[in-house]
Amino acid sequence: MIQIAIVEDDKNYAASLKKYILRYEEEHQNRFNIEWFEDGEDIAEEYKGHYDIILMDIEMQFMDGMSAAKKIREVDEEVVIMFITNSPQYAMQGYAVDALDYVLKPINYFAFSERLTKAISRIKNHEEKYITLNYRGGVQKIKVSDLYYVEIQDHDLIYHTKDGNLVIRGTMREAEDALKEESFFRCNKAFLVNLYYVDGFEGGDALVGGERLLVSRAKKKEFLDALNNYMNEVG
Repeated sequence: MIQIAIVEDDKNYAASLKKYILRYEEEHQNRFNIEWFEDGEDIAEEYKGHYDIILMDIEMQFMDGMSAAKKIREVDEEVVIMFITNSPQYAMQGYAVDALDYVLKPINYFAFSERLTKAISRIKNHEEKYITLNYRGGVQKIKVSDLYYVEIQDHDLIYHTKDGNLVIRGTMREAEDALKEESFFRCNKAFLVNLYYVDGFEGGDALVGGERLLVSRAKKKEFLDALNNYMNEVG
């Protein structure tokens, strides 16, 4: 399901956009979940980080669309942003926040559907999987393919990634739930490892991203079976 946010202070335009999205959904057999925000401040201040496409009005009362987009880009480089505007002069400014396109008011379905197709195409071309981590003061998206393993210390989850470590409050169960569709295995109470980065098994330890992580005796057979199955699947 594609997650779409409409950020538009004019209720009539917001309703038109929703109507067009639902029409597109019926015509193209896509599935959308739509959320509406009445101002840029509403989406940017407590940005959730789980949207695929944001349709952003430029001129709004409290926080304009360009300012909101810049704030969103600080934590989310992947979401597709399209501006809704009365004037094409704003199109050039969109490059500063990597906006995909803009829709000119008054909105017509044909032009909108073309741009929505373009946005969906970009999403499909970037099918890299992400998880969104919430921490005090913000959110952070990380690529699953960049994650070596998750470690728990006391009540802190440490996400060991290619770009360094990210520490948030949480439980290992929450980490497992977020990664349950991915190729991760919990080799003991403290570590949830990405099988892609397991380079071997030696002396009771998994070799992961240049580090040795203990595999508990109770988990040894299950871990080796999971690793073998994963290697057979990826060839």
